[in-house]
Amino acid sequence: MISVLVSSRAASLTPYTPGEQPRNREYIKLNTNENPYPPAPAAAKVIADYKADDLRLYPDPQFRHLREAIAGSYNLKPEEVFAGNGSDEILSFAFYAFFDSSRGPVLFPEHTYSFYPVYCGFYELPFQILPLRSDFSIDLSSYLGIENHTGMVFPNPNAPTGIGIDPKDIRSFLDRYRSDRICIIDEAYIDFGGRSCAGLIREYDNLLLIHTLSKSRSLAGLRVGYALGNPDLIQTLFTVKDSFNSYPINRLSHDIAVTAMKDRDYSSKTQQKIIATRDSTVKTLTGLGWEVLPSMANFIFARLPGISGEQIYLSLKERGILVRHFNHPGISDFIRITIGTESDMEIFIHTLKDLRLSRR
Repeated sequence: MISVLVSSRAASLTPYTPGEQPRNREYIKLNTNENPYPPAPAAAKVIADYKADDLRLYPDPQFRHLREAIAGSYNLKPEEVFAGNGSDEILSFAFYAFFDSSRGPVLFPEHTYSFYPVYCGFYELPFQILPLRSDFSIDLSSYLGIENHTGMVFPNPNAPTGIGIDPKDIRSFLDRYRSDRICIIDEAYIDFGGRSCAGLIREYDNLLLIHTLSKSRSLAGLRVGYALGNPDLIQTLFTVKDSFNSYPINRLSHDIAVTAMKDRDYSSKTQQKIIATRDSTVKTLTGLGWEVLPSMANFIFARLPGISGEQIYLSLKERGILVRHFNHPGISDFIRITIGTESDMEIFIHTLKDLRLSRR
């Protein structure tokens, strides 16, 4: 009976599947790319000193102080910055704002962030998936040969592979890409060894970059993200936002995010610790016979030849360690491993060595 109340649009949706958030036991969580270190101490002070009475007031719908803090981090103007309730919300706004089904499909890579096809389904946008190279890197040149399309989106570094693209190669691509189509680059993991394309947004009016405070600033629970782009693109995002919800960032989250953006020294230190732990983990896994893709993110994508990814995932889960497994053709032998603390990764490696895995 309830089915008759559901719209055909909602009935046809295939939702995004988030990583496991366990409730029944304690795990070492290496499955959702959370930062293993706490937020900056200044963020805790904002919470401790916050005047609860302020919560009776609506937040600033323009997020002025936050946009000023973000702009200061990139030598940009606030008019070139948008903020929202996590980068996922901003991605959703961007799909609505800049992709039009009448102009053709949305282009994005094979084996990438699995929310992209979900947004396409939500907004009834066709999409076209472009294959990765044999080494699992994104082949930007393949996007140039598709005349009819509404725009493109890809992560840099890519997820779940972790492979990054140098900004000079992105600049070369944008020089050849059509200027009347948007190029959205999802830079969620850029702070773990990559280089942002923020310096390019004034050269390319069709470039939009999307960031999150979840990864590099240890604030996944805060739900704050931001976009960088031409002021006209940013104003369009505000138009979409104000047609949906004028106040997506609450007052407390706004103030914590401002503090986090200003405390660059702390976030830089935690990022460098994660990079060092990632590199040492890769070296150890390689020595144990694993194939590990080159990562510029806070995770690695790896497989052990002859062993299924699902078997490794389930075996680790039984022993209290969660990693991410994607049961998709072409990558089903891989597991994605979030980089935890040094202690987390030592336990992970020790557990791997103790596993009795059956080769196919």
